[in-house]
Amino acid sequence: MSETVLRKPAVLASAQGGSRLRPEGDRSAFARMVIACLCVALVATVLFSLAFGASDASVLSVVKSLIAGSDTTDNALSVRDRIIIYDIRLPRVILGALIGASLAVSGAVMQGLFRNPLADPGIVGVSAGAGLGAVSIIVLGGTFLAPVIALFSLYALPLAAFFGALIFTLVLYRVATRRGQTSIATMLLAGIALGAMAAAYIGVLVYVADDKQLRDLTFWGLGSLAGANWVKIAASGPLIALALVISPFLARGLNGLALGEASASHLGIPVQRFKRIAIVTVAAATGASVAVSGGIGFVGVVVPHLLRLVIGPDHRYLLPAAALLGASLLLIADAVSRTIVAPSELPIGIVTAAVGAPFFLWILLRRRGILDL
Repeated sequence: MSETVLRKPAVLASAQGGSRLRPEGDRSAFARMVIACLCVALVATVLFSLAFGASDASVLSVVKSLIAGSDTTDNALSVRDRIIIYDIRLPRVILGALIGASLAVSGAVMQGLFRNPLADPGIVGVSAGAGLGAVSIIVLGGTFLAPVIALFSLYALPLAAFFGALIFTLVLYRVATRRGQTSIATMLLAGIALGAMAAAYIGVLVYVADDKQLRDLTFWGLGSLAGANWVKIAASGPLIALALVISPFLARGLNGLALGEASASHLGIPVQRFKRIAIVTVAAATGASVAVSGGIGFVGVVVPHLLRLVIGPDHRYLLPAAALLGASLLLIADAVSRTIVAPSELPIGIVTAAVGAPFFLWILLRRRGILDL
């Protein structure tokens, strides 16, 4: 209880946007330093991911090639290495960084919106809704949904996942929130129910799918970046980028909500409109990510919780830090998935679940210990 009371002045100061109130425990300078370190770490992770693998290219030659450009005659890479770097690894790294950032930011926004560190798109059923939308397009795209495919072309899949995530997020919020207060038990149970409902409908779609669709759905459901290409980046990138651009503008509202909806309203925050914008942002980021990568879980709960322990609850710093760390961690997980069973590839969703599930249990036990005190 005392820790919560001590943190409130810092949150109030950031919610009001003022700089005069600086409590002793203010971690703004440290948070900025952490963000700078995360920027450096992300650049290093990107270069490592580009150079790491079957190619003989070194990090230095990759850097020289990126600076010189892929079409120059004095390129530092061989023709074979250029094809590997620019046609296979670069789109995979860009897509992985975008998805890691979007999942981490979505988790941070949901945790701030529900005022609960256990909220995460994958745990509370939002990713399941996105998956249902995506599977519907994959399986039924050649039937009565053919006009939708023809109308939206390559954007049909991420848009379907977006609307699936949006509907499930709205249902979750309405069920779990009562008079401005969100019940953690109701939220988790509602997430389980929504996930089970989505799994049932996906099961029906899998039952009617043909062999090719079944093969695609199997790998898609486990989560993977193996099929990353420039077309997928063009399809999902705009939605993810838009959500990431909007997210910093949610920081003040999330800081205000930490004090309760009444206090946030007194601070001049249009609470209901803000919640709608936050929900749509989470749905866009999660839906576009799930559409192209499948089920990659626990990034949204692990990254924000770790950062909250290090730099504090101020969303002005938490959201950009979550984007940077989420991108780096997913690229590291992708490197592990490519090498742990080489020359085969382990689905990245298995790697994130193997690390994230024990961490989630630790959060639950930690909260239980605090409550028991």
